Amino acid sequence: MFTIYPAIDLRGGQCVRLVQGDYDQETVYGRDPVAVAKRWAREGAQWLHLVDLDAARTGKAVNLPQIAAIVDAVDIPVQVGGGIRDRARIEQLFALGVQRLIVGSAAIDDVDLVSWALEAYGSRIAIGIDAKEGYVATHGWLQTSDVHAEKLAQQLRQRGARTFIFTDIARDGMLSGPNITAIRQFAAASGGEVIASGGVATPAHLAELKELAEKGVVGAIVGRALYTGDVVLSEAQEMLAKE
Repeated sequence: MFTIYPAIDLRGGQCVRLVQGDYDQETVYGRDPVAVAKRWAREGAQWLHLVDLDAARTGKAVNLPQIAAIVDAVDIPVQVGGGIRDRARIEQLFALGVQRLIVGSAAIDDVDLVSWALEAYGSRIAIGIDAKEGYVATHGWLQTSDVHAEKLAQQLRQRGARTFIFTDIARDGMLSGPNITAIRQFAAASGGEVIASGGVATPAHLAELKELAEKGVVGAIVGRALYTGDVVLSEAQEMLAKE
């Protein structure tokens, strides 16, 4: 089943969107993230995708109250990423009722933490791999490593990772369409289930991604296009169900 994940990016307690992860190119789409979450749930979302942008940048869980409130307010599973770099944060977020956590920078910085998390929580841990020209970007995309995205995925798959969230930074927030070639290659290399992120601007883009289901692409995160109305969640889900 192909799943659309409405994105709620949190910064300073508000729902925002960035362009290519640039904190200086921010648009506020909702001052009440709980109301935004309820809207997507009401429109038929099966999951929500939350990112704590402040935590991704600084490591501080500034938006923890908003995450807790969203989890309490909706009856659908929530996955959370951003600044998850130690056991305490992982246990804290799971205690709030979060269904799945996305470990990003720690996949490079702290292999022992990732191994522990995968062993302790299994499929409730997803690996977020954000690629800039093929290489992994970390810490809120402020740093680019010398690690190739596909190679990292293969290494983590051997450690038990099953779910990957792959973001092509060049496409994020640009409404320019997903990088189908890169997503296909990443899915093939990882051997796991891949949720694509970045660039979805139309229902047709979602249909393109669904065609990669046989390659392991099981869903797509949609942000700006939902907030601008270029993608209507209920209509897009109905379209995908018919295909």
